[in-house]
Amino acid sequence: MSKPRILAFAGSTRKDSYNARLVRIAAEGARDAGAEVTVLDLREFPLPLFNEDLEREQGAPANAAELKKLFFAHHGLLIAAPEYNSSITPLLKNTIDWVSRPAEGEAPLAAYRGKVAALMAASPGGLGGLRGLVHLRSILSNIGVLVLPDQIAVPRSFEAFGEQGQLNDDNRQERVQALGESVAETLSKLAD
Repeated sequence: MSKPRILAFAGSTRKDSYNARLVRIAAEGARDAGAEVTVLDLREFPLPLFNEDLEREQGAPANAAELKKLFFAHHGLLIAAPEYNSSITPLLKNTIDWVSRPAEGEAPLAAYRGKVAALMAASPGGLGGLRGLVHLRSILSNIGVLVLPDQIAVPRSFEAFGEQGQLNDDNRQERVQALGESVAETLSKLAD
């Protein structure tokens, strides 16, 4: 592997998403560690709710196929997961589900197997999205993703970010950047 390639995205389509800000900080850390990073905006890939009947009758939606190509083209993932009612967003789960579907002749979960991921969340609540990260970690681990043990949950997100998108707490900013570095470094070590 010449340069680790990492796909970074938030499970939110909100214009001023705190989680989109958070994942961009982690992406900076991955770039600083020598990775090539693609920051993805899921607003650009609208999908119907996953439905096996729809898939059988019409095939995978074009946006699902495009997303899957992006997953195949990257070795690692940086995912910022908003918490909705103590779990992950329907958008994030739906994205995971569509990308997981095998095309003809493709091994099950091929777009996920062997990927390395780091997780993070920002939430207005006091736990910072921690409960949703538990669910996301479980989902990804069960579909073949190596989820790194370190994660970040940023509470009180409405006051955690500065005007330029950076975290107001320098220590927390460095910890989020370190998540990106960790994915890049782990991928490099696995390639050796």
